[in-house]
Amino acid sequence: MGPKVQSVLGPIKRRQNGPWTSSVNKFKVLTITSKIVLFSLFLAGKSQTFSTSLPRSTLRLGRQNLTRLHFFFHDVVGGPNATAIRVAAAPITNTSATGFGAVVMMDNLLTIGPEPNSTRVGRAQGMYTLADLSNMSFMIVQNYVFDEERFNGSTLSILGRNPIMSPVREFPVVGGSGVFRFASGYAEARTFFFNETNGDAIVEYNVYVLH
Repeated sequence: MGPKVQSVLGPIKRRQNGPWTSSVNKFKVLTITSKIVLFSLFLAGKSQTFSTSLPRSTLRLGRQNLTRLHFFFHDVVGGPNATAIRVAAAPITNTSATGFGAVVMMDNLLTIGPEPNSTRVGRAQGMYTLADLSNMSFMIVQNYVFDEERFNGSTLSILGRNPIMSPVREFPVVGGSGVFRFASGYAEARTFFFNETNGDAIVEYNVYVLH
């Protein structure tokens, strides 16, 4: 019986040292590797933070400057060279006393003086919407993009309510870029000229900026 048992066990022993054993070893290696990778990803996730307090010196934040900007805004809505164009409207816009729901995109010229051919300082790009059912009032979202030498490439962002029939309107400065990084402040607007025939307007701006 001894030789017969050996003849049966012999092939089993050879199979344990053959391809089947190699597959088992590969599976063990893959399992260990997967665990290492998952553990590494877990540690990487644990090391990430959402917020970090930084010293002001990191971004060279020192004493802030207060700058006043004075310019004229040219809102041209009529004719072939219009720079403010209605792009959307609500079902009631054309029958609303205030034009409620109209959306106007603009790329308006900014100049030092009220004349369109005076020295250019930048563009006002963004949109305004008629957002009041009872009064003539805009909701404005605009970026002042400056190309005047000192502020060339810098921007200021304005967001607010513009009750256009008021003599003086005030809007918050909500941010900026370039020279005006971390900007805050406010803008005052006064209508300098309004064409009742075609709706063109020239608006005088005084903007006070902390940056």
